[in-house]
Amino acid sequence: MEKRENVSNDGGASLPSQSCRDSKQRKVTYFYEPSIGGFFYGQSHPMKPHRIRMAHSLIVHYGLHRHMHVSRPFLASADDVRRFHSDDYVQFLSTVSPDLALAAHANHSNYRTLRRFNLGEDCPVFEGLFDFCRVSAGGSIGAAVVLNRGDADIAVNWAGGLHHAKKASASGFCYVNDIVLGILELLKIHKRVLYVDIDVHHGDGVEEAFYTTDRVMTVSFHKYGDFFPGTGHMKDIGVGEGKNYSLNVPLNDGMDDESFRGMFRPIIQKVMEVYQPDAVVLQCGADSLSDDRLGCFNLSVKGHADCVHFLRSFNVPLMLLGGGGYTIRNVARCWCYETAVAVGVELDNKLPYNEYYEYFGPQYVLHYKSSKQDNLNKPEDLDKIRTKLLERLSRLSHAPSAPFQTTPSVADVPEEEEEDMVMDVRPYCRLWNGQDFDSDHEDENDNTKSSNLAAG
Repeated sequence: MEKRENVSNDGGASLPSQSCRDSKQRKVTYFYEPSIGGFFYGQSHPMKPHRIRMAHSLIVHYGLHRHMHVSRPFLASADDVRRFHSDDYVQFLSTVSPDLALAAHANHSNYRTLRRFNLGEDCPVFEGLFDFCRVSAGGSIGAAVVLNRGDADIAVNWAGGLHHAKKASASGFCYVNDIVLGILELLKIHKRVLYVDIDVHHGDGVEEAFYTTDRVMTVSFHKYGDFFPGTGHMKDIGVGEGKNYSLNVPLNDGMDDESFRGMFRPIIQKVMEVYQPDAVVLQCGADSLSDDRLGCFNLSVKGHADCVHFLRSFNVPLMLLGGGGYTIRNVARCWCYETAVAVGVELDNKLPYNEYYEYFGPQYVLHYKSSKQDNLNKPEDLDKIRTKLLERLSRLSHAPSAPFQTTPSVADVPEEEEEDMVMDVRPYCRLWNGQDFDSDHEDENDNTKSSNLAAG
């Protein structure tokens, strides 16, 4: 089912000290909590944590666990979560229950509290909500710890990547921003961290968290227009010390492999040369795949994973996180394949038999055929965006320094024994006109992921 892969970058990924072909094996730590698939947002809700369990099943049946250290994540504490989120929000998340949410219609105070923290249609209150957040955050903090210690070259947490959560509110199916918590842990050891987001939705929560600092550079490739969350235009570049350290790549419907690769590789190559990060976090939201329930891009599994290939080739500590993805059989395919890329193994296209085999019919293959979809990204428009961003990067001060006064204490993450892996119609799209990068300031009350789905 598998064979060792000589990972090729087709001449695009190498820093001066590296060769263009990257066959070096990596030490990979993979975080998985068996209970993650049991959390349930609701029958009609598009977010299904079950997709992580499906991805894990493929990973195990392909035998990828034999090439990684497998670790069960610790449950992040309320104090861990407070390292980014506000005290009152964390207190609310840790105590709210479905019964309280149901009673909110009869209790004006409870209703106002739910509204204050943005819980509702997109972000429902479900059983075990805070435990779900603790698992996701614990995996990303733990991933940062193993990278900080040098115990792993790559750390994987497919339960992470919840990039919309804000300091004091939920947003876009996300409650706790595990990415921010993981990056804060990395910053205890590393001077500069690069965050890259390939989810179809803008990585607004992470960008907002680090908007005023040059110690984290955020780069987001996303659909821009009448689309949740409505942010991420090119003029959003950061402020103060963080000016020019937020980079947004606004894209249109139908983005295919060739077009995406033509944007991602040269931009990230330049970012790596100029910013010289000590660690990289890649949010691998799978809603940028073709045929996603909420997405509008047209990437294949291999096209999506090319981003992992490319960043892996730089030999910089790398954290791989999940994110969006709402056609769950394709999410499982994607994250399984990207796990294989991380460990340097090529997989047979024919799927191994597994407990979710019927989900993958009728072809039962890893690399499904992308749908026929018009690519609304004109080459001349992509050229303008790419040229403008590369020029901006060329003017950036090289590798900002951030000397520590004192070294912060690292998170005390419990040691976990290696796990026994035996199984248990889209909204109107506004076209970028090649000149104006400004957001349109219309009423965004209906700009939710759920309303996008209902419109489709």
